Amino acid sequence: MLIDTYGRVATDLRVSLTDRCNLRCTYCMPEEGLQWLAKPDLLTDDEIVRLIDIAVTSLGVTEVRFTGGEPLLRPGLVGIVERVAALDPRPQTSLTTNGIGLKRTAGALKAAGLDRVNVSLDTLRPDVFKTLTRRDRHKDVLEGLEAAREAGLTPVKVNSVLMPGLNDDEAPDLLAWAVEHDYELRFIEQMPLDAQHGWKRDGMVTAGDILTSLRTRFELTPEGSEARGSAPAERWIVDGGPHRVGVIASVTRPFCAACDRTRLTADGQVRTCLFAQEETDLRAALRSGAPDEEIARIWRLAMWGKKAGAGLDDPSFVQPDRPMSAIGG
Repeated sequence: MLIDTYGRVATDLRVSLTDRCNLRCTYCMPEEGLQWLAKPDLLTDDEIVRLIDIAVTSLGVTEVRFTGGEPLLRPGLVGIVERVAALDPRPQTSLTTNGIGLKRTAGALKAAGLDRVNVSLDTLRPDVFKTLTRRDRHKDVLEGLEAAREAGLTPVKVNSVLMPGLNDDEAPDLLAWAVEHDYELRFIEQMPLDAQHGWKRDGMVTAGDILTSLRTRFELTPEGSEARGSAPAERWIVDGGPHRVGVIASVTRPFCAACDRTRLTADGQVRTCLFAQEETDLRAALRSGAPDEEIARIWRLAMWGKKAGAGLDDPSFVQPDRPMSAIGG
């Protein structure tokens, strides 16, 4: 069991498969000049599966989310998914992706045992997409979403970040589109995880802003805390149902008290929180020949030291040195 001193139990493992990405989203990384991890520093496919096996069979993890960077860039992704889905007990498996390449891989991922996907899409306007991501790939993302739905990787969740002056007027349009296509939309407040450290709290679009905008067109009924559990998104029933919309308010409405996540970076570091300054090295233990029991002990000790909260409301908060592309969303 991965328990901390505040009684929280981590059962949800987020695994970053690569720090690389084929987009350059302005809220995540600079247009150029980011230093990628060297290939020898990355965990191998076997090392990833072994660590997940330890987490599932020895530490009580029941959900595994594959992230990046962009996980579809990992050459061995389908094989990793297949091996993880074959574990006993079998964890729930999901993938967070920008959707580029999903049209080509959705069927294979479903056949390998992937349960569902989260796809990032911040705008319905191709020109705004190009400005936000610095790439002209809007059509590819839409086609990837359709392929995921047709392959049965459901519910297909769409993650959107609203940025002032770019797409902050699109919340109602995005929700109408998601309802029409049977996707579950989730808005995410912009977080201080950009490589260029340009995030400013007073310039972000807040959960309150998003809900005010949505209510100009939709009736929203709170789903309630009991239905939410430890999920990061607060959800609202749209126009009486059955569709729902979520808001992940990591900055203005932090949910740290119910956090059930543990994170593994692409280079084999345990992170107790997206905003943590500290990491615990499992790769060194793996490569030095440590048995599973010792790796599990190191992992337990790392999670035992998890802090009460992310500390975003603390004036002394210091943004992590590693951008989100390097530690996984």
